[in-house]
Amino acid sequence: MKETSARKALLDGLFTNNPTFIQMLGMCPTLAITTAISNALGMGLATTAVLVCSNALISMLRRIIPKEIRIAAYIVIISGFVTAVELLMKAYVRGLYETLGIYIPLIVVNCIILARAESFASKNKILPSIMDGIGCGLGFTGAIMIIATVREILGNGTFFGMPVPVINRAPAQIFVSSAGAFLTLGFLLALIQWLRSKQRQSRTQHQTENNQIETESTSLSAPFRETETGHTTSDEESDQRKSEEIDVSAFETLPAGMTVPEKEATT
Repeated sequence: MKETSARKALLDGLFTNNPTFIQMLGMCPTLAITTAISNALGMGLATTAVLVCSNALISMLRRIIPKEIRIAAYIVIISGFVTAVELLMKAYVRGLYETLGIYIPLIVVNCIILARAESFASKNKILPSIMDGIGCGLGFTGAIMIIATVREILGNGTFFGMPVPVINRAPAQIFVSSAGAFLTLGFLLALIQWLRSKQRQSRTQHQTENNQIETESTSLSAPFRETETGHTTSDEESDQRKSEEIDVSAFETLPAGMTVPEKEATT
């Protein structure tokens, strides 16, 4: 199998195949903890740390882990890193740890981490696997922070806990509810798909214009090629006629008393 480069793996997770907006993975924390930007940032960084570490270790052990038990082995590896992250958050950012609650242990079964372990880390070297973890982790973090920004500003009238003028007087409480999470995600997905559609149309139009230019240049150069072909044909015919002519000089050495036939002499 052809291995992916580190740069492509990073950009693929960030933009091309964003785990949230393109692949629609990890929807549980995406909808549940995006009521505030700080919550989204904490969850995103925790998930990124687990992604990078688990991808690196699974890549190193990819030739050792038996295929029959690989999923169970992945879960054991991921759960070890999740436990380490959970203990660190409990020790140093206890407030965020209590806010996120059960969603920290649930990182173990996050579809994003399992998907990258199975589809990428188990098939590539350690550096591309690390870059893939960073790309997908930052892509996930950026996506949930965008959702959290919209929900916090419109639902609470705050930005990182600071009041937003005008909006904080009458915030739309629906955006901090479950329905608001689905609404925000739906509008953002529609916007992203519209932008991607415009990009594809622009790319197709540009390719069509290039094809038309190539076709026109080909049609313009055709007469010149025909002319060159015509000259070549004329030269060939001339050579053929010359080869058919009788070399009169061949008769200069005829014995005495023999004459050249009139037709041949005329020629």
